[in-house]
Amino acid sequence: FQYYARTANPTHKPPISIAAIGTTDQANHQYDITRFCQALDANNLPSVSYLKAAAYQDGHAGYSNPVLEQQFLVTTINRLMKSAYWEHMAIVICYDDSDGWYDHAMPPVVNHSQTPFDVFTGPNQSGANTPLGGYQGRFAYGPRLPLLVISPYAKQNFVDHGLTDQTSVLRFIEDNWNLGKIGNSSFDVLAGSLVNMFDFDTRHHAHRLILDPNTGERAGWCDQAAWESSE
Repeated sequence: FQYYARTANPTHKPPISIAAIGTTDQANHQYDITRFCQALDANNLPSVSYLKAAAYQDGHAGYSNPVLEQQFLVTTINRLMKSAYWEHMAIVICYDDSDGWYDHAMPPVVNHSQTPFDVFTGPNQSGANTPLGGYQGRFAYGPRLPLLVISPYAKQNFVDHGLTDQTSVLRFIEDNWNLGKIGNSSFDVLAGSLVNMFDFDTRHHAHRLILDPNTGERAGWCDQAAWESSE
């Protein structure tokens, strides 16, 4: 969100108070992770929060690793599961790139582009049609990425085979609160829905499962009776 003037906070100014989190103040809707934890403890979370791990825990090769990434994710999810918010929460874990890993499958074409870097259908060309909104360089999705949904409403033991991308998260937010789409040829209009990953029948709630951040194994606090009845 540092890219956009309306949400930029390049000097990391703190919110004027924990109660101000989620409102317009000097922090400009951009906070350190510690502020998220404070807002959670104060029962003052905004309806939607985006969390980005510190570099050493973000899973990138070279300066992070899967265990450090796991520690961030599990510690955060454990804390959320133990909170008063959990019964009404959906956590979506997604990644911004493939980190260079090879993918044998050609990604779907979602737009056309004609720049000096486009070569898919000819020199300077990836498709002959006019790009959406006239914006170049948005030819196709990249390599496939993980996307996980953790929620009391998430379907259990389920893999969704629908086509989604990062803007599917944005679409889910827009649809859930009836916000409409961003417009200006934004990809949330094209994005696949995440709704098939959920079952909103309250009889099928997934139960809390607390894990050890270091080992990833089940830890000692969860809905024990419900867990045992499902095994």
